[in-house]
Amino acid sequence: MAVVVPPGLEAQRALGPRWATWLDGLPRLAADVLDEWGLTIDADDGTPRHGFCSLVLPVLTDDGVPAALKLHLPDEESEHEALALQRWGGDGAVRLLRADPRRFLLLLERLHPTDLRDHWDLEACEIVAGLYGRLHVAAPPQLRPLTGYVERWTEGLAALPRDAPVPHRLVEQAVGLGRSFAADDASTGRMIHGDLHYENVLAADREPWLAIDPKPVNGDPHYEVAPLLWNRWDELAHDVRGGVRRRFETVVDAAGLDEDRARDWVVVRMMHNALWELEDAERRPLDRDYLTMCVTLAKAVQE
Repeated sequence: MAVVVPPGLEAQRALGPRWATWLDGLPRLAADVLDEWGLTIDADDGTPRHGFCSLVLPVLTDDGVPAALKLHLPDEESEHEALALQRWGGDGAVRLLRADPRRFLLLLERLHPTDLRDHWDLEACEIVAGLYGRLHVAAPPQLRPLTGYVERWTEGLAALPRDAPVPHRLVEQAVGLGRSFAADDASTGRMIHGDLHYENVLAADREPWLAIDPKPVNGDPHYEVAPLLWNRWDELAHDVRGGVRRRFETVVDAAGLDEDRARDWVVVRMMHNALWELEDAERRPLDRDYLTMCVTLAKAVQE
């Protein structure tokens, strides 16, 4: 069965030559791996699925075991995905069956397509927070330190002109916090998922919920909270401050995190997100709604 790139993933071709090259080679790469690893497409399990930068094929192993073949765009964020999954060994995360990190290929246990998007958000926050303690193990030495990224991004934030369309007070606060975190030994030491939100937790047979798609770094567990606040943002429209606070407090309490440290990381992450939106606006129209969300969220956790 020939592998066809889904339209939603094919649309990423517009992001540039690197994407186009990867997408052009994806059907051939998939066919090669299916043959090399003795896999067949599971025609009874529906069409291929995809994320922002990956294709996931439902497959059967040569002995008939359901699995999922993930082919990922080569990038720095996902360079150590296989390492993280191997380190977790299926404890709180999808189980890794086989990997070729050089080609960004993973063979994973088959999970269900159900994620946490349709769960009551506070219940979903508790579920994700319940995974933190299992996932935040001692960081392997291969992982890049979060502090290196934070230092670079914070200096970019510090270079913003005073008339940038974000509150200068928040910029200064995030710069100060970011520099403090970058110099703090507690900002590293644990392997963190990096992108743990509602869509990256799937239902499973051997456990109710398992994490997928890590972007692992050597970091601080308190860094993990922010994606649960900015995802499903439209649901908070009727009470942004109250909704953000309820989610934040639910995660902090369920995970046993330090509230002040988690809050400060949220401020830093949201202002870094705002920075990237401003930088991207040099190549495309500024998304003012997204920029407003970043600022609103950073304020909401402090009010």
